[in-house]
Amino acid sequence: MRPAARIRGTVELPGDKSIAHRALIVGAMSGGPSLVTVRAPGADVRSTAACLRSLGVTVDESVDEALTHFTIAGFPSRNATVDCSNSGTTMRLLAGAIAGLPLRVTLDGDESLRARPMERVAVLLRAMGAEVTTTDGHAPMTVHGRRRLSAAAHHLPVASAQLLGAALLAGLAAGGATTISSPGPTRDHTERMLAGVGIRVRRDGSVSTVNGPATPSPLSLVVPGDVSSAAPWLIATALHPDAQVTLTGVGLNPTRTALLDVLRRAGAEVEATDRGMRAGEPVGDIRARGGGRLAPVTIAGTDAAALIDELPLLGVLMAATGGELRGASELRLKESDRIAGMVTGLRAIGASVEELPDGWSVTPGAPRNAAILTHGDHRIAIAFAIAALAGVATSVELDDPACVAVSYPTFWSDLEGLAS
Repeated sequence: MRPAARIRGTVELPGDKSIAHRALIVGAMSGGPSLVTVRAPGADVRSTAACLRSLGVTVDESVDEALTHFTIAGFPSRNATVDCSNSGTTMRLLAGAIAGLPLRVTLDGDESLRARPMERVAVLLRAMGAEVTTTDGHAPMTVHGRRRLSAAAHHLPVASAQLLGAALLAGLAAGGATTISSPGPTRDHTERMLAGVGIRVRRDGSVSTVNGPATPSPLSLVVPGDVSSAAPWLIATALHPDAQVTLTGVGLNPTRTALLDVLRRAGAEVEATDRGMRAGEPVGDIRARGGGRLAPVTIAGTDAAALIDELPLLGVLMAATGGELRGASELRLKESDRIAGMVTGLRAIGASVEELPDGWSVTPGAPRNAAILTHGDHRIAIAFAIAALAGVATSVELDDPACVAVSYPTFWSDLEGLAS
């Protein structure tokens, strides 16, 4: 991959996988029939659908051009061992849903997923009466659920929408109000979705509350475009001297749009236009133009949590502008140690980088050719592809370009279209 002479075009993004995971699981908890339509679902979303099938739920698929329609019927009804593959969201949210069902389910995954922490979600579910065992705090994780759980007041150890979502889903089987407080900002997709299917749920600041017992109504929705999949093109456009990109039908949930604010602070030209609501989520178009002078970027504290998926791409931005990331130790617990992986890759493309326990400090250097070890991590692969596209590296070779399909199966064709 080499720098593009210019970047131009309009992109329809894959459906938001955070919303798609929740829609599939809530559809199954309702018993259906439910219909969830997702544009270009990635491997993670398909993992959730496959796990639900293993639990006895009927999940049929039909394809209409780039749209996949998932038709869901039946409740989870089987004891099983399910393969979550590489998807931590699948594992944690399903654990919460299963906790309120009379089932014994073992949740497992690939080598990467087995390395990620699962004791945090186990602690939450045990507090509500489910029996949960982990393997030294990791997967395989077995959840022996109960038809009726106890309501609890949870205080999350970290700001995590996956932990929050698991506790809210378990709270549907509890008698009374289950409350979850977070030490920082988290996405509110679970609350929005549950409210849309008739559940009494609310968020007040950093505290979310759900009242149970309750069963969701069946749902029918078209998932908005994934704003995290917008990030590569926004970063590339901001960095490139001759770029203009429009992204259509993007989810603009305010808990997910911190990147737009960061880019504007850096001096990038980015505009979002509201187009109404879809599936309880604000949706619109984003337009960006390159060629501007960018200032160094500093990210710390709650900003790091709000930008967790976009931080590798922001590392590439820092390789061109300079900057620092602090407060992002959770990056070490993702599909790979993203701090170590990004530091190595940023040095390879020519930046001077100091690795920090919870981030990095970057000084720009002369762009270089680089061979990048992705560690099978889709976020790292996408970040360094954008480094090449935008000219932050003179060329990039990825050891595993196919890993982007976890979240963005049409990434390479979209990149080719914008660079042509």
